[in-house]
Formats: sequence, structure tokens, C-alpha cells
Amino acid sequence: MARTHEGQVVVVTGAGKGIGRAVAERFAKAGANVGVNDIDANRVDEVVNGLITSGYAALGIPGDVSDSSQVRTMFDDVVKDFGTVDVLVNNAGLVSPMLHFFEADEAWWRRIIDVNLTGHFLCSHRAARIMAAAGKGVIINMSSGGATRAHRAFTAYDASKGGIEALTRAMALDLGPYGIRVCALMPGSIDTEGMSEAARNLRGENIPLGRPGDPDDMAGPALFLASDDACYITGDVIKVDGGMLSQQRSATVDIMPPSDFPSLDQVLGED
Repeated sequence: MARTHEGQVVVVTGAGKGIGRAVAERFAKAGANVGVNDIDANRVDEVVNGLITSGYAALGIPGDVSDSSQVRTMFDDVVKDFGTVDVLVNNAGLVSPMLHFFEADEAWWRRIIDVNLTGHFLCSHRAARIMAAAGKGVIINMSSGGATRAHRAFTAYDASKGGIEALTRAMALDLGPYGIRVCALMPGSIDTEGMSEAARNLRGENIPLGRPGDPDDMAGPALFLASDDACYITGDVIKVDGGMLSQQRSATVDIMPPSDFPSLDQVLGED
């Protein structure tokens, strides 16, 4: 793999598994020094040890992104070992537990908002000061289709993701004059836990590209946004959803479902 991010220092939160891990591993393979964060120290050790064994540069920085003192320690450790922070990928977040609005309580609401939204703020606030001193940097937030379309039983999650998109725009305005770009990625249906083939096929019926995404599908867009090729992009949200939000209705209830599309033989036969 081309070492397109050689020497950059990248912090990825929630990198113990799923999207965060895929993003951290891709940055490391591209030559970056990667700070690997997760609330689970064992997962951090697993990812870091794997990267170092493969010859890449990585530092474990376990911690809860919703705790300002732990966030301060995380970034202090990265600066101590790697000297600076060039890129922050705010990936850490909670999805579960799923609760209907009537089942929810204040503790549930506060925990999800604290991790998903306040965590983005705390990590960004610390990283941006480091980046401003260098006159450059990139912050990549992690949104969701829930920011603009609702999930059932995901009130707090959707509210947090809507806040993240608003935060992304506001930060881009405030931080642009300091050379810092702020963008967000909006994942669609990403298979982070390893679905069965039947489950993937079923999920794919409602996705224009015919399959759920994989964590690696998020890594390429993250590297792009952190690169000089994206130097004039800030304040924007990039969808990585296989076309999910481009459709008016899901395929299973659309006027013409994919099962009624012309077969490939029919298409090729028209020539």
C-alpha cells in the first residue's frame, strides 16, 4: 500500500473494533503514527500489538472520551511519544441499548449524548489546540443516517448524530482560520460484527449497491479527507452508505423493486 500519510500523527477513537479499527489500521499501513483509543484497554492492546508486530507505529491510549481528564491524558501521551497530532478521527460512540422513547430514562439519554456528542467535543477541543499551534490539521467526525433520518428506538443516538453534523459545520467555521479542516463521514449499514450470509443478503435488499458495507469501506474515505487531495473540503458530510439515503423508499416497498429489474442477459441482449 502506498505510504500516503507517511509521518502523520493520527488519533482514532473507538479503534478497538469495527470502523475505528479498520481506519486505524489503514492509516498505519499508509505510514502514519497512530494513537489507538478505546474504552476497553484489552482491545487497545490487541490492535496496537498487531500493528507493531506488522512493523507499523502505534501507541495505545485507552480512555473514556466523555471524561475530560482522560481525554487530556490521551492527547498528552500522544504528543509525548509522537510530537503532535495532525489528524483526529472521532469514531467512538454508543449505539445500544435500543430503547423505545417510553422505555428511556435520563441516565440512558445522558450516557449516549455524553459519549457520542460530548466525546467529539472534548477530543476535538484538545486536538484543535495542538493543530492550531502547527497551523494545520484535520478533524473527521463520525455521523450516521440517523442525523437526518430517524431510526425506531434510537432517540438519543439520532439526536447525538444530528448534533455531530451541526458541530462539524460550526467547528469548520471557527477553526478554518487556524488551518484546521473539519469534516464528517456518514456510514450507512456497516457490518461491524460479522453478519451471516443470509443476514447480509437480507440487509442488501434495501441498499442500492446490494450489500451492507464493511469497516474497510470507511477507511478509504477517511484517508482521503485527511489528505492534501481534500485540502479545500471542510464543513461537509460525506455519505458512505451504498446509496441508502439517495432512495425515496426502501427497495422492498418501492414501486419497482430490484427483483423486477431487467436481467443482465436482457440488458446485454439489447445491443
